[in-house]
Amino acid sequence: MTKKALVLALAASLASSASALAAGADRLPPHITVTGEGEATMAPDIALMTIAVMREAKTARDALTANNDAMAAVVAAMKSSGIAEKDLQTSGIQINPRYDYPQKPDGRQEAVLAAYQVTNTLSVRIRDIGKTGEILDKSVSLGVNQGGNISFSNDNPGPAQEEARKNAVADAMAKAKILAQSAGVSLGKVLQISEATGFAQPMPMAEAKFRADSAGVPIQAGENAYRVQVNMTYEIK
Repeated sequence: MTKKALVLALAASLASSASALAAGADRLPPHITVTGEGEATMAPDIALMTIAVMREAKTARDALTANNDAMAAVVAAMKSSGIAEKDLQTSGIQINPRYDYPQKPDGRQEAVLAAYQVTNTLSVRIRDIGKTGEILDKSVSLGVNQGGNISFSNDNPGPAQEEARKNAVADAMAKAKILAQSAGVSLGKVLQISEATGFAQPMPMAEAKFRADSAGVPIQAGENAYRVQVNMTYEIK
């Protein structure tokens, strides 16, 4: 098949598909389409924390060695606090030079290598969220000096997601009834129903501040909100 013939065949196929879709839309009886929104909340049972150790030395080798020692102590402390191996994951290691820019007598500045910085970032999943503040505080005492971002999630959000779906459908049904009553018509059977969006990210997210001199960093887990939208199309009798 020549290139021209292939283009013509593709155009014909697309035109046929468009005609079929239009014909399908024309076959729908008079109808009402509404969007329903639903939400359900759930107390979180998992804390996700990102922490990092940064060490600096004159050589990259010395900086890496110092960082390795500090992070090894942090990981050991995590495990002694009940964090499983599968819930500890290295998420990044960076080795970067740091330059100073002293000013010369003639006013010019020239980059001078001052040190090397090594940063090791660790992602931690805490399944006993009541220990989150204690674990963060302990890690800072052992050398963590960056990060501290914390978010909360659920190991099994299914029940909340199902409840959000039910609430979204109920909301759509209520809207459809109001529209039908206002227009002086009656609702028939449901012609179409679809979930319009995925689940929103659980909220809220929290950021803990370092307080190495305290018995534990104060942490408030709050609730996670799961949201669903559905589209429903009703026949008009």
